[in-house]
Amino acid sequence: MTPPARHLVRRALLARALRTASIGLGGWIPWNMASATALVAIRMWPAADHTRLTIETSGRPAWTSTTLKGPDRLVIDLEANAAGERLNERIPRTHPDNPWIRKLLVTQPEVGKIRLTIEFQAESRADVFTLLPTEPYQHRLVIDLIPRDAPDPLAALIDRRPPNEPGLDALIRQLETAPKRSERAEMAERLDRPITIAIDPGHGGEDPGAIGPGGTMEKDVTLMIAQRLFELTQKDPALRAMLTRDGDWFVPLSARVAKARRVKADLFVSIHADAFSTTNARGSSVFVLSETGASSTAARWLATKENSADRVGGVNLSSAPEREVRQLLLDLSTTAQINDSLRVGNSVLEELRGVGRLHKPSVERAGFAVLKAPDIPSILVETAFISNPEEEFRLTDDAHQQALATALYRGIKRWLERHNARGRPGALI
Repeated sequence: MTPPARHLVRRALLARALRTASIGLGGWIPWNMASATALVAIRMWPAADHTRLTIETSGRPAWTSTTLKGPDRLVIDLEANAAGERLNERIPRTHPDNPWIRKLLVTQPEVGKIRLTIEFQAESRADVFTLLPTEPYQHRLVIDLIPRDAPDPLAALIDRRPPNEPGLDALIRQLETAPKRSERAEMAERLDRPITIAIDPGHGGEDPGAIGPGGTMEKDVTLMIAQRLFELTQKDPALRAMLTRDGDWFVPLSARVAKARRVKADLFVSIHADAFSTTNARGSSVFVLSETGASSTAARWLATKENSADRVGGVNLSSAPEREVRQLLLDLSTTAQINDSLRVGNSVLEELRGVGRLHKPSVERAGFAVLKAPDIPSILVETAFISNPEEEFRLTDDAHQQALATALYRGIKRWLERHNARGRPGALI
């Protein structure tokens, strides 16, 4: 069992002890407070464009927040109990390079109250909300710190352009004004720009994804395979890529799609390694969006499970922009997008056939939320079933991860060559 998995199991066992005895994490709770809300954990997930803090408690937390100046800071007062002598052990360590948080302090001003003080490194706004229990977590208070000048994924992509690539800024402005997908494609071919791929490692941060029998987390496997695919694209002058996450943090499903649309992606590839209700399930699969229903019982089950990522990872569903983006993605999915997705999906599936067993011999369809960009061909790749002990072991092997990434790369190149998808010929491995 890997250390992160041991952490989850240990925390679940200790949380259960809180409900059945008067022993809390880190020490004794007085008998007259044994039924009160207790602090379970404080976690921090620093990302490139935000930092998330989560406070997990044994009961629904009562809290207040205050923003103060001189220095700029956010103070959260939480009604919960903790062992004071070990409270400092629970403070997530802020890295000196963290661009958003200068200092993090947790104190216990009085019995039954915990105070979290966050001193900002840069001007930020805080989105604070609660989450109801969902496996593997109990109640959570979430603090998302979003800086005023957060990095723009489009700007980051432009910064990585080769020195000899001309006029990318002007090209993007022209692409934004093209009224139809077909006209945008013709314009891109005429200007001879690289194909832009959005690579999406599933899950991350608070959302571990599926966990294998040996404790391997899906979020770790998907990130490693995605990074290997990204490296392959960097060597190909016909391709340019961005990662929806390049570290261990949570990205909402709609934000993954929004990032791809922001960089004018020509293809969206979401990478997963899910679990099924039986350990016998095995093999790779490729999915595209279905507007009418799933192509199999397993496809429906997997889509339902993947679409629950926002509930596990934590999304503020009361946020108006979040609701609007969700509705936009539901309303604008098109038949043309699905047909384009099927073409690239078939090419990728052919290449995965050479790496190992396929779960199904053809591309499957289901209502995955991350496939609902209306103007980007999108596929979701289940590299294997992490719930199968043999496949879990292979997913942790460097050579197998590289083989999977190479198959994805080859499949993308096959799609480009077959359908004249406007990229310049590259070095096909």
